[in-house]
Amino acid sequence: MKDVVKARPVLPEELRLALAEQDVATVHEAMGRRGAMTHEIKPVEPAMRMCGRALTVKCHPGDNLMLIKAVSMARPGDVVVADMGPIVDNGPFGEVLAVECQTKKVAGLVVTCSVRDTAAIAHMGFPVFSAGVSVFGTAKATKGTINHPVVCGGVTVYPGDVVLGDRDGVVVIPFDEAEKTLAAANARTAKEARVMERLRAGESLFDIYGYQKVFDALGCEEE
Repeated sequence: MKDVVKARPVLPEELRLALAEQDVATVHEAMGRRGAMTHEIKPVEPAMRMCGRALTVKCHPGDNLMLIKAVSMARPGDVVVADMGPIVDNGPFGEVLAVECQTKKVAGLVVTCSVRDTAAIAHMGFPVFSAGVSVFGTAKATKGTINHPVVCGGVTVYPGDVVLGDRDGVVVIPFDEAEKTLAAANARTAKEARVMERLRAGESLFDIYGYQKVFDALGCEEE
């Protein structure tokens, strides 16, 4: 297979926009508690949100050549998901690449390492989710792959998967599960709204969900 692959599944724009309205935690629960990246992957600025089609890239540690190439290939609504290797203390993405991404209407970026120029990126409002902040520069000399599966935040991401991010983190929705995940997330949101109404009326979450049965099954004794 070629190092750089261009073909990816096509995510309908109306589906992307509908999923963009969902919260990461809700989608994670709606998928059976799957797809959530580990806590290290955080937004550069808490208010950042993103939702888009994964454009995956794997770079050699300390080298951002393939990341630059991936950004050159990005299309509106894409989220660039980059496995940058095990060295976290690198800053392969900053204001310059963010300007290119924003101009191309890229939906966001996820990287397994750090980024730099965070004040400028936050001011621009381009959604960036990373494992940290570092000014350390990178080489541009080693090949990697684009649009092959990558692992980011403990989750395997395939080209074309839906990547959703907010202040709680990032969740990945397999491409062929996008529609049913949206339906499940909407159902969960509606259910939680009804529960919160009951809580505001004075009921207890413990009672609403019948957790006394769990206590009894565990043999918990109360004074």
